[in-house]
Amino acid sequence: MRSIWNGAISFGLVSIPIKLVNATENHSISFRQIHVEDGGRIRYRKVCELDGEEVTPAEIGKAYEDADGTMIPITDEDLGKLPLPTAKTIEIVAFVPADAIDPLQMDAAYYLSANGVPAAKPYTLLREALKRSRKVALAKYALRGRERLGMLRVVDDVIAMHGLLWPDEIRAPEGVAPESDVTVRDAELDLADALMDTLGEVDMDSLHDDYREAVEELIAAKASGEVPEPAEKGTSGGGKVIDLIAALESSVRAAKEARGEETDEEAGGDGGEGDGAGERPVAGVTSIADRKASGSARKKAASGSGSGSGGSGSGGSAKKSASSPKSSGGKKSTAGTGKASAKKTASKSAASKSAASKSTAKKTAAKKTPAKKQTASKSGTSRKRASA
Repeated sequence: MRSIWNGAISFGLVSIPIKLVNATENHSISFRQIHVEDGGRIRYRKVCELDGEEVTPAEIGKAYEDADGTMIPITDEDLGKLPLPTAKTIEIVAFVPADAIDPLQMDAAYYLSANGVPAAKPYTLLREALKRSRKVALAKYALRGRERLGMLRVVDDVIAMHGLLWPDEIRAPEGVAPESDVTVRDAELDLADALMDTLGEVDMDSLHDDYREAVEELIAAKASGEVPEPAEKGTSGGGKVIDLIAALESSVRAAKEARGEETDEEAGGDGGEGDGAGERPVAGVTSIADRKASGSARKKAASGSGSGSGGSGSGGSAKKSASSPKSSGGKKSTAGTGKASAKKTASKSAASKSAASKSTAKKTAAKKTPAKKQTASKSGTSRKRASA
């Protein structure tokens, strides 16, 4: 890998010659600006505002623009005379625990390579000291005309340096958090914990840029003269007020299915066929307005069937109980009332069936009695004749 900066690490009185190498690379696809009519490239030219002439890079210098618009020229010689002890040195100033660094400060990442054979021993010493202490080193260094803050840590057998933003460059998160007070219920936290456990860990090497791959396929298709097929647009739920419990339940279920795990419904879950929870509806992300409209429609349907059935009140209660989806919170009492009504209806039905069966038995007995008496009289007459 090509180095972008040569210098040394200052570790107390120990100086370690090193080379700075980029630890990351950008894989994003870049585009050029073109003239739509003829496909010609659009280029920028640097022109002086005073004479309107195009200037070359050699004719371009630096200047600081004052508040009133005055340009104050600053040359490289002016900057070179400034007392900058870190011009060619990464100066370690402290060793701190890794969690003392705010991730918001993280910037570009570099690898530090030992520059030459003599640098191998002190380089290895610093690397092993960082490993054993389980700390990171805070350092100052100069790069691209300004002094920067860095953090040195060990990655495998290499010392890596992360550029850090200065503490005063981190903005305070004022006005970012929700302004209204929000209460999160324990049931919602439990479902969020279940979703986190179900998603679990991920192999970082398996993550990739899907958008970049799609752009590459688009470019390849157009280069070969093919007409690219339009991609399917995903559903967007932005800006909708959602049923949080239902959304979390759906997320947990989808995560389990994606990982090939058995869902609660497949395993029997809580509530089986006995309490009517076997056909529990799948929770979805639904807007509050849609849920209210659906509830009003169900109420109208229930009232219409009750008036047309000629006073079958218990049957109407059973239907309401069956139509109400099982959920947490205050809906349990409604479901319990529906079940009680259904049980009463079932007991009344059983009682009426028992009474009907008894009545049928009596009628059958009444029909059979004369036949038995007639048969008995005939048998008595035949016995008298035989004795005579």
